[in-house]
Amino acid sequence: MKLQIKKYGHPVLRKVAEPIKEIDGKIIGFASDMCETITFFNALGLAANQAGKTKRIFVAKNKEMFLVFINPKIISLVGVEIATEGCLSFPGLFGEIERATRVVVSAISLQGKEIRVSATGLLARAIQHEIDHLDGILFIDRADKKERKRMLSVWKGLRNCIPKQYGNI
Repeated sequence: MKLQIKKYGHPVLRKVAEPIKEIDGKIIGFASDMCETITFFNALGLAANQAGKTKRIFVAKNKEMFLVFINPKIISLVGVEIATEGCLSFPGLFGEIERATRVVVSAISLQGKEIRVSATGLLARAIQHEIDHLDGILFIDRADKKERKRMLSVWKGLRNCIPKQYGNI
């Protein structure tokens, strides 16, 4: 089932997500819905906060494979690059954001196993973006002062033009 995405301004986006203690049918179903949602929106990732849940889980798409990260923790960040980034909670808005070029993250899989993922490129960027969401940090917070001001100005014009499939703000 496609989930409704919470837009910038919704208080849940600023909350720190709580660790998941048990992987049950609800969590597995929610992860499945998250994967369906990013497929619908042709997105790279989705954090639980964006779907209104303060649970420490996100999904990311790497090529045609979905990755589910439960209780993720960044182990290391290497390098720096500035690249264009967007967010489902800011439909139509893009900005230049600085991120590490390589990330190593540990998490729990849907099967309850500890996993460690090393990523570069778009997957590294998506992982950092989604973990930020779980910590109540939005991509505009990572922009430099001038870029953030520009992004918020653009967002003011965009938020009244959001297509209906994105839901209400």
